[in-house]
Amino acid sequence: MVRIRGSIGDWPVDLTLELDDDDWARLGALLPVSPQDSAIPTASAVAKPVNQDVAQWQLAREILCKAGQMSGPQLLEQLEVLTGNATAGKRLLVRLRHCAEVKVLSGGDTPLYSWVGPH
Repeated sequence: MVRIRGSIGDWPVDLTLELDDDDWARLGALLPVSPQDSAIPTASAVAKPVNQDVAQWQLAREILCKAGQMSGPQLLEQLEVLTGNATAGKRLLVRLRHCAEVKVLSGGDTPLYSWVGPH
């Protein structure tokens, strides 16, 4: 958990962020690492989850691209298989929802995800 307190101009800010292990790994990959500090993982140890995240993102896009169109539950099921857990699958689904190459139609019982990017 990270707490940020301060102000933006005249507005007070009190923000609490809850990060899971994957979030901390991605954040850690962005920070410079001092080789003298053995308590902090090396850059190569932290980079692995980020590379996995990039690979999973590319595969998620490819799944939808090949299908052309999928319902939200069908796509989520595929993403859960891809990532190995429900939370990571849901993150990819949200990321796809906001991707410029994906159009989401909300109607009926479930959203319909359509690939509109280049094939």
